[in-house]
Amino acid sequence: MSGFFSKLFGGSKSSASGASGSESNNPSFDGVDAITMVRETIGGVVERAGFDLDFEVTTSMNGEIEDIVVEFSGADDDILMAENGELLDSFQLFAKRVLQHKLPEARVEVHTDANGFREKATQTLVDLTDKLKDKCLESGKSQYMRPLAPKDRKTVHQHLATDERVRSRSIGEGHFKKVKIYPAKNARDEVDSRERDDNFGNV
Repeated sequence: MSGFFSKLFGGSKSSASGASGSESNNPSFDGVDAITMVRETIGGVVERAGFDLDFEVTTSMNGEIEDIVVEFSGADDDILMAENGELLDSFQLFAKRVLQHKLPEARVEVHTDANGFREKATQTLVDLTDKLKDKCLESGKSQYMRPLAPKDRKTVHQHLATDERVRSRSIGEGHFKKVKIYPAKNARDEVDSRERDDNFGNV
């Protein structure tokens, strides 16, 4: 195992250019492009962890950003989706860290998914947001969502921003924060010099 991680994080960083079959303009490390590096990284973790998983890696260009998508399938895919997809997030973060170490100049985003989990999780979050929004409007009182990761808070804030009747802001410290949903008519009372930075956009 130590040899595997030494291969990933050992050695010097490189920005030498190299061609790849993915039509990427990103640099390569020792001739290995980003998609190949992600494929080898994910494959190595799956093999050494003993997961019964298959995966497919695809790439596309989003402007100047290369989007690499890892789609998992197999008998152990339920493990990836447990606890709100924590292991799925871990695979994603790990692959990003490897790319940041090996290809610091590359403009790449990595996304992981399994059986449409991301879309289903987003829809579940949006449905919960709508329920709390309706309750907020009916009661005229603020409603609070459970502590959420930044990407989930961003989803909530962006969804609520389409309804002028309500406002939202993140509350708390650290990586996970609650989201407060409150009537727009109370916005003046909500915003003070300390809270202004917590409004939509600070997720």
